[in-house]
Amino acid sequence: MRRLISYALWLSLCIVLASCASSNTGGQTKANGETPTKQETTLDKAKREGYVKVGFANEKPYAYATPDGKLTGEAVEIARIVLSNMGIKDMDGVLTEFGSLIPGLKAKRFDVITAGMFINPERSREVSFANPEYSIGEAIAVQKGNPQNLHSYKDIAANKDVKVAVMVGAIENDYLTKSGVKKEQIVTVPDQPSAVSALQAGRVQAITMTGPSLQAVLESAKDDNMERVMDFKQPEIDNKSVRGYGAAAFRKEDDTFREAFNQELEKLKQSGKLLDILKSFGFTEQEMPGDMTAEQLAKE
Repeated sequence: MRRLISYALWLSLCIVLASCASSNTGGQTKANGETPTKQETTLDKAKREGYVKVGFANEKPYAYATPDGKLTGEAVEIARIVLSNMGIKDMDGVLTEFGSLIPGLKAKRFDVITAGMFINPERSREVSFANPEYSIGEAIAVQKGNPQNLHSYKDIAANKDVKVAVMVGAIENDYLTKSGVKKEQIVTVPDQPSAVSALQAGRVQAITMTGPSLQAVLESAKDDNMERVMDFKQPEIDNKSVRGYGAAAFRKEDDTFREAFNQELEKLKQSGKLLDILKSFGFTEQEMPGDMTAEQLAKE
C-alpha cells in the first residue's frame, strides 16, 4: 500500500514539473514550441517598412501643397530630413485640419503629427512632444490703413464691433479669450484661406496667427487691401510671454521614436542645417528654439 502511495506521489510530481517546464515562456520556447518575440514598436515597424505616416496641419509656412501638388513647408522638410537620417526613407505626409491632428494621432491614423503645433501643458498630457524646432510670436492682419486702429489683442477686446478670424483648435483662441476678447467676437475658420476670405469680405476686421504664417499667407494672397500690423504688441497671458515653441508630437507609448527623433533634430540644429531650412520658409535666427526643451515647456 505504501508503495502505491509513493508511486502516486512520484507520478504527480513528474506531471507538475512537466507542466511548469512547458508553460515557462521566459525560456527558449513557448509550450507550442515557438520562440517568443518582443512586441514591435512604432519605430521598429517604420524602419522595417521604410516609411511612416505623418499628419500635417494645412498651414503655411509649416505645411502646404504647391500648385503642382508637392507637399512642402518648414515642418515637412524638417520631418523629411530627420526621418530619413533615422533610416526611414519615405514619409507618407497627409494634410489635415489642425484640430484633427491629435485625435488622428491617438486613433493611429498618423504615427507623427506636426506643423505649427506649440508645446503646452494641456497638449503634453495627451501626446509626447519632441524638442522644439522653432520659437514664434503672434501677429495680426487688418484691412489697409488699419481703420479700427488695432495693435494688440486688448485693442480687439476694447472694440466690441471688431471680429477676428482664428483657425479651429489654434492656440490663438485661448490667447484672445484670456486677453478679454468675447467669444462672439471670435470667428472660427477651418484654415488660412478661409481666414483671408473672411477679412477680404469684411466678415471680420482682423485675422491672427503666428508671424511666419501670417506673412506667408499675405504674400500668397497678393491683396494690397490687407496689411500686417507691424507694431503689434505681443500678448502676455498670466503674466507670461506667449512666445510659442513648435514641435513634432508622438503617442505616449512611442517614447523610443520620440527620443530617436530628438537625437537627429539636435544634430540638424548643431550643424546649422535647421536654420537653413527655417530661413527658406521666412523664418530668421530669432525664431530658433535655443536650448528650450519639451520637458521644460510641458511644465510651464
